[in-house]
Amino acid sequence: MKRIAVFLIFLLLGSGQLLPLRAQENSFPATTIPLTDLSAFKPVTNNWKLVSDVYFDALKAGKTKTTPGTGVLLNTPTKNDKGHLFTNLEHGDIELELDFMMAKGSNAGVYLQGRYEVQMFDSWGEQNPKVTDVGAIYERWDENRPSGKKGYEGHAPAQNVGKAPGLWQHYRIVFRAPRFNAQGQKTENARFVEIILNGVTLHKNVEIGGPTRSSAFEDEKPLGPLMIQGDHGAVAIRNIKYISYGTEVVTLSDLKLQSYEGNIKTLEDFNKIQPKAEMDVNVLAHLAPANRDKFAGKILGTINIPVSGEYLFNLNLAWIPMDTNPNYINGAGELTIGNNKVLTVTGRTGIASGRIKLEKGTHPIVLTYFKSSAYWYARSNDITLSVGGPGVAYNALNTPLRAEEPVSPILVKAPNEPVMLRGFVEHQGRKRTHVISVGEPVGTNYTVDLRRGDFLQIWRGNFIEATPMWHGRGETQLSVPMGSVIQFSGKPSLSFLADANAAWPDSNAAYTYQGYDVTKAGRPIFKYALGNATVRETLEPEDGGRKLTHSFTVNPGQEKQEIWCRVAEGSDITKLPNGLYAVNGKQYYIELPGKVKPIIRSTSQNTKEMLLPVKAKDNTSVVKYSIVW
Repeated sequence: MKRIAVFLIFLLLGSGQLLPLRAQENSFPATTIPLTDLSAFKPVTNNWKLVSDVYFDALKAGKTKTTPGTGVLLNTPTKNDKGHLFTNLEHGDIELELDFMMAKGSNAGVYLQGRYEVQMFDSWGEQNPKVTDVGAIYERWDENRPSGKKGYEGHAPAQNVGKAPGLWQHYRIVFRAPRFNAQGQKTENARFVEIILNGVTLHKNVEIGGPTRSSAFEDEKPLGPLMIQGDHGAVAIRNIKYISYGTEVVTLSDLKLQSYEGNIKTLEDFNKIQPKAEMDVNVLAHLAPANRDKFAGKILGTINIPVSGEYLFNLNLAWIPMDTNPNYINGAGELTIGNNKVLTVTGRTGIASGRIKLEKGTHPIVLTYFKSSAYWYARSNDITLSVGGPGVAYNALNTPLRAEEPVSPILVKAPNEPVMLRGFVEHQGRKRTHVISVGEPVGTNYTVDLRRGDFLQIWRGNFIEATPMWHGRGETQLSVPMGSVIQFSGKPSLSFLADANAAWPDSNAAYTYQGYDVTKAGRPIFKYALGNATVRETLEPEDGGRKLTHSFTVNPGQEKQEIWCRVAEGSDITKLPNGLYAVNGKQYYIELPGKVKPIIRSTSQNTKEMLLPVKAKDNTSVVKYSIVW
């Protein structure tokens, strides 16, 4: 169905809107708070210390072991020592990242400016997260309000993607501090621009009217320290890094659009013809009358730089898709400031980045672009130009707001029973085309490549967004997991090996897919042959979705070669005191049944690999392990 759009265009000048910097945008480096000593913090109480590693038992509360050294901040509160941790850093607008690990049943929080809390909590397996759970913006509190309403303005996370105790988790928080006038009166509330937990966005643009409960300060200020709560439970912190900003942003002014007609196929063609018309504009979009499948223009104006230094620019021409055939590009673009070329969009993709040193003040700017091909999936004429600098918030300049006929995301859910979805999946930068994803009501989901027999990924949380598959004509055809994804290496789960020292193959020529049955509960049983052996493979959540049990029933038949099961691969695989195996820097656990002893070996890629032999008894072998995360 063709979308009908009404264009409401306005100027986003001086808004101070922080946009999160992504690694793929060639962002500025963050400042790391060193954890070689405690000099970055105000004087600390005895509940805080530095270690090199920590073990929290996922199964039993109170079981903690540490390794001497530095690099990890550990809080173990006692009756007499339970102070909070404050940085010497005083921040306003900030992008903050850190890793944290919760002890079983523990509770903590990170307070922006010491006032606004984002929850840390052992919420493992919680199906209905609340304002007290991990990923929540904690509530404010007023004793004068009626009973049951004393807590207010709390925001529960959109979903629970919290991991098991003892596993490392990752926060990314983009915070905009409150604004004040010259008289010190607050003019704008603080705002969480974005909160991402374990790769999943839980909040966007949430205003906070004042300090949350248990904050260190009752007032509000332009600046304040980071605070980690220390009085509620054991927590470990590492890899704290940030980018801080002032309140000034880069702006554009005096914009004019010159539109061109004619056969423009390269950027050099602009030198051969003159513009046909000129108009004033206040947004970055090709607004001149033209066929939306073929146009060209230059936007000229003034860029206002608040602070001298190096600036990063990112340009995205929305009509150039990421999968453009390089022999048939449908556009290109270029950005110049003064007499300096900053970046060029070649048309092989629609994005480009560039850096330039600029003095404080105004500079002439020219943005040149064209579109030459009528692609049905690239009808936009929008231009996104984003910029950030030294202490200057990364900002999308003069963005048009487009109010379109509502097209809600197409979400596939698994509310009451398992759901199976066939579709393409992106795995480690490669599109896998013969896959099935299975969603469970308890939020324990996974993807298997049916053509190759590869176990690709697991994720906790909501199931699949299918908009790229089913809206319009399905541009990318991808099904996108909505939870916190752990991707595996994408090698076969079972294979023949000459012995326990033979290298694990990247693919398995002996694998023959034979379809799948469906159990009464609605779960698939994958069937395939491995040479002369036959295999039935299942994955089933257990313990309320806290773990996913992976089972293989193998009938060797006439097959004489040794069959092995590859359970896990990571930078390290370590057996823990509780019998679980921590994989890839405590990203997830492996649980083996009974007294099963795996082979853990090194690979040629300097990783560790866990294998189990497939040994037949009465012509049948069952291999089983669980992934816990």
